Amino acid sequence: MMKRSSIPVATGLYVNYLLFGMFNIMLASHMSFLTEHLHTDQAGISLLVSAMGFGRLFTLYISGVLSDRYGRKPFIVAAGLLMAVFLVGIPLSPTFEMAMVLAVLAGVANSFLDSGTYPALIEAFPQSSGSATVLVRGFISIGAAFLPLMIIFFMNHDIFYGFSFFIPALIFALNAIYLFRMKFPDMRVQPNKGQSGGTSVSSAKQTGNLKANDPSKPRFWQEGVCLILLGFTGPTLLYIVQLWLPTFGQQFIGMTESESLRLLVYYNMGSLVSVFVLVIVLRKWVKPVHIILIYPCISLLAFGALLLFKSGAAAIICASVIGFSISGVLQLTLTVMSEFFSQRKGQITGFIYTATSLSYTLIPVFTGFLLKHSQISSVFMLAIIVNALGIALAVFVNFRYSAVFPAKRELSPQIVLDTK
Repeated sequence: MMKRSSIPVATGLYVNYLLFGMFNIMLASHMSFLTEHLHTDQAGISLLVSAMGFGRLFTLYISGVLSDRYGRKPFIVAAGLLMAVFLVGIPLSPTFEMAMVLAVLAGVANSFLDSGTYPALIEAFPQSSGSATVLVRGFISIGAAFLPLMIIFFMNHDIFYGFSFFIPALIFALNAIYLFRMKFPDMRVQPNKGQSGGTSVSSAKQTGNLKANDPSKPRFWQEGVCLILLGFTGPTLLYIVQLWLPTFGQQFIGMTESESLRLLVYYNMGSLVSVFVLVIVLRKWVKPVHIILIYPCISLLAFGALLLFKSGAAAIICASVIGFSISGVLQLTLTVMSEFFSQRKGQITGFIYTATSLSYTLIPVFTGFLLKHSQISSVFMLAIIVNALGIALAVFVNFRYSAVFPAKRELSPQIVLDTK
């Protein structure tokens, strides 16, 4: 059930993530332009992406804690303004070093956005938090699908590539002003007791104990750590695809630059379809904890087929299936983590997204190194290994879920969180 009073602020939050979908693939989509403008190579652009991860890594946990203390709005507004600065600054940056500074600031903005938005959505829609957080992935997919089309349009009309940076920057700034004027949900909101599929206040207090020794209670050093590691494996797959799928299309399959960029469109269209499917199935049939196992199994098959069938048609199909099966896994991992350990939503977000930031920091550098000393296929072999690890982690989390929540097997998967 959605609270109508929360819809205006939620609209602004989702607009931010639509723009973030563009922001997230901006550097990879402008690889050829930026290597020339900044006098670097593909490894240099990977280093910029890692700098974003670095800025995110070292601010995310503390921003989550501060978000719990001072509220969601200041961090979300600051994130929009900092992202606007990054998007304006990169095309105008005179040196690679200046671009690196801007990339670190962009990482800080990303941490602010995540640590404020996810808790705010859970507080806005406590009885449908799974669907509310999964919709974030849908808006990211819309933005990421639109950006390559905008770039291709500018390329075909000889328009300065910087406009694909400037347009989302302007909307980020305007949306930050809009959200500054909005009233955010009460951080102390309590869920309705006895709601179908919800975690009662008493059980939430039990699940909030990170050091429980009872086998039937959550164990942070078991399922907690596994969920945090899933916060690394899921984004690793996402970043490999978003950063290197166009390069894969050109070097492994022989596509043109514009054709390879369209692979990102198909990838994000698959992701968008997945979000609508998840919003429906999470209401009645499937729990988030099951999705974080089912989806990686599908993506493993799709990555294998991508390497096995070397053709444009196969690449389009596999890109769509990979987009479908990666979509929402990170958000649902956060939702499952919140169900196990519901003490502080901002802090929990910090745990998961710190692992995500490690992925964003290490994977671009490591894959850039692989590409420099090997072929693009080696990068996607790495994706298969990481995917298999994610499946193993999800199997254990599902096993522990059945032990911790045996009475919830017949209930709706919608998650209601205690905010204490």
